[in-house]
Amino acid sequence: MRHKLIGAVGGALILGVSATVAVASEQNAARLGNDLTPMGSLKAGSADGRIPAWDGGLEQMDVDLAAGEIYFIPFDGDERLYTITAENMDQYADRLTEGHKALFNTYPDTYKMEVFPTRRSASYPDRAYEWAKENARNAYLEGSDGLNGAIVTWPFPVIDPDHEYAAEMVMWNHKANFVPQAVQYHYNQVLVTSDGTPSLVRMKQELLYNYSRDGITAEEMAETNMQFYFIQRIISPSRLAGNVVLVHETLNQEKEARQAWLYNPGQRRVRRAPNLEHDNPAQASDGLRTNDQNNVFNGALERYDWELVGMRELYLPYNGYGLLDLELTLDDLVRPGHLNQDLARYELHRAWVVDATVKEGTRHLYARRTFYVDPDSWRILAVDVYDNRGNLWRVQEGHIVNLYNIPFMAYAIETGYDLQSRRYALMGVSNMEDPATAFNYQDFNVGPDYFSPSNLRRLGRR
Repeated sequence: MRHKLIGAVGGALILGVSATVAVASEQNAARLGNDLTPMGSLKAGSADGRIPAWDGGLEQMDVDLAAGEIYFIPFDGDERLYTITAENMDQYADRLTEGHKALFNTYPDTYKMEVFPTRRSASYPDRAYEWAKENARNAYLEGSDGLNGAIVTWPFPVIDPDHEYAAEMVMWNHKANFVPQAVQYHYNQVLVTSDGTPSLVRMKQELLYNYSRDGITAEEMAETNMQFYFIQRIISPSRLAGNVVLVHETLNQEKEARQAWLYNPGQRRVRRAPNLEHDNPAQASDGLRTNDQNNVFNGALERYDWELVGMRELYLPYNGYGLLDLELTLDDLVRPGHLNQDLARYELHRAWVVDATVKEGTRHLYARRTFYVDPDSWRILAVDVYDNRGNLWRVQEGHIVNLYNIPFMAYAIETGYDLQSRRYALMGVSNMEDPATAFNYQDFNVGPDYFSPSNLRRLGRR
């Protein structure tokens, strides 16, 4: 562990190493907003011009969700550049993930990618940019799961590919991304059978993000060690309604692991849920995804060995505002095998490629995963998921948009495809909801007491 190694050597060497680290950290912070964007991605465009330079992303614009206003499509005038299909995928193969290649091969007659001009729309509040610089100076890891010295936003905006924890740092930028401090939103789930029949599970999620709370300090974060409080409750169907999950997510899980509770309306009691993590089945998912696939990936990194493979230019889901259209029905969204690809938008973007392989002596349902992480948003945009025989089993996508009234980057919809059963899940579907409640951060004012085990029974009975 880098931090512990520094503390284990002699006094003179400690001073020398600490000074070197401090100089490097200050140099990293100075790059943010100069040759790097404030988020830490390369500001310049690609040599061939296909990826433009970052020019600030989308500006903040008012959207009064409480009054029923919706997000308009900021790039509605863009014309499609081309369509990738199973017939022509070979000419684009060097810019396709293995998961996307598998989707073309599994559904050769229907799966496609509509490719549009690259729009580097990522933008965040000034507060996130300011704290990114502070984190670049101060954040460090104890092991893979012990984050220290960071608050508000990405702990490691400047990635040194040669650092022993470079891959873990990329993953932590996703896990400790900037999020409004209190959010209430629908995370509806659509489970689709192999013949394209959908079933809707309506879910509400509530989040108190202590990590980005106004006035939070690094000292307070170190003392409380609480990254966020989270509640997920099922509203329908009736056979599942009333089930509630509560999570207290710690920041330094080397010191204190995640705590979780479940409320089951049939039993009418709250119980601890120590297995609400890793590869245990996610709530109401019919086995199509695991707990650590919520938000594409979450939770401790401890079961994998992590490797930063490098940076690639890839066709990835981006600016998927069409998926937020409130007039869309389930019949509009789903097709046998995959999302209705007429609604999805793909662009050429840079991505950090991170490979995770299950550690010897431990276990996970997924023996290996390859993550493709966008350095503009620090969101995971795609994942290749392999089984214990080394076969590509599942494919995930995160169709991101800039919620420009804040602004910050979030998923319009997450997809999870099972290539073997040909079933899939759509997560975060909110088209059927009132915009005032689909994503509410304006008047959701609650404190930690709301996220207590004693409150679960009351929430389950609503």
